[in-house]
Amino acid sequence: MKTVLLTIGFFATLCINVQAQSPKVYIMDASRLAEVKKKAQKNDKASLQLIQGVQKEAEKFLTMKPLSVMDKGFTPVSGNKHDYMSQAPYFWYDSSKPNGLPYLRRDGVRNPEINKITDKKLLGDLENATKTLALAWYLTGEEKYADKASSLIRNWFFNEATKMNPNLEYAQGIPGINHGRGIGIIESRAFTGIADAAGLLEGSKSWTANDSKSLQQWYTQFLNWMLTSKNGRDEHAAKNNHGTWYYVQVIDFALFTGDKAKAKQLAEESLARLDSQLTAEGKQPLELDRTKGLGYSTMNLRGWFEAARLAEQVGVDLWNYKTSKGSGLRAAVDWLAPYALGEKQWAYQQIEKYGKNEIYPILLQAGYKYDPSYLLKANGITGEENNGMIDLLYRK
Repeated sequence: MKTVLLTIGFFATLCINVQAQSPKVYIMDASRLAEVKKKAQKNDKASLQLIQGVQKEAEKFLTMKPLSVMDKGFTPVSGNKHDYMSQAPYFWYDSSKPNGLPYLRRDGVRNPEINKITDKKLLGDLENATKTLALAWYLTGEEKYADKASSLIRNWFFNEATKMNPNLEYAQGIPGINHGRGIGIIESRAFTGIADAAGLLEGSKSWTANDSKSLQQWYTQFLNWMLTSKNGRDEHAAKNNHGTWYYVQVIDFALFTGDKAKAKQLAEESLARLDSQLTAEGKQPLELDRTKGLGYSTMNLRGWFEAARLAEQVGVDLWNYKTSKGSGLRAAVDWLAPYALGEKQWAYQQIEKYGKNEIYPILLQAGYKYDPSYLLKANGITGEENNGMIDLLYRK
């Protein structure tokens, strides 16, 4: 693949005729992206370097083959390969049983068998590719990036032969127990990134008004499934990180489909979930009980930061909300950060290696929302643990 070597002057030329308007995004910071684009037009070196990094990654996706739920070598019990399907990651063959069924749970230990069903991986690849390509188009105006991102989205959501049905009935099934469960809905959080990609693409020649309408219709159907199906109701009631990420998704999808009233209702409802998850000190007991307590605590907190970004768009302040115990998101950061940064010894289980980059975007956002001292902590995370995409999205 051809390596992209572009000069700063060339980037300025690319950006000069592309207005730095704020894109229609919900998880990403629209004003931040518009600022980077505007600075690049004025030859700001740091901004141009960030754009160059995104464009270099985007080039890799230009030759990506279209992705589809039809690519998997398995068929759900529905008999319809258009239905998304995956297997529970922490369940294993029971050698004490003649046929190994039902599978047994080993929390935190991933069964490589899950990789045989490709829908989850392909959906993650789709989110990564479309976000990167859409950002490259928004920041440079080069239509080839929008064209590729648009074709990938259409193949997954629209094309009759390859589209995904708007449900997760068969996500994270457990062999010998069920064919799918509400917990599998955490896998569809990738759709939040794809929604932002679609917003970034608005204004390009490749992504039409009809495309936007069609994708919103798909998300409307999926949101309805999340709110009314058994699996959706089960995940809605989940008390731990699954409940957090459920709220991230449904608030995001409501915003994306234009239902601000529903988004506000769900954002207000999420306050009670946050209240139930945090101790007075900011601990997250339900995540600390897991075999990867540090990783899950960080992942759950990152979900709440995304929920807060979404909630503020409908006038709900999760950032500064105080729970019945006097806790909140800032207290959760203050409790977790010293452990995540290695300043304190972790006293709970963490069976996998933890990377400081996991808390990096949380510290950046906390630095702007709460106090600049969090930025100093983020600045201490250097080398390979840092990356340009996070700086582009979060560092001002």
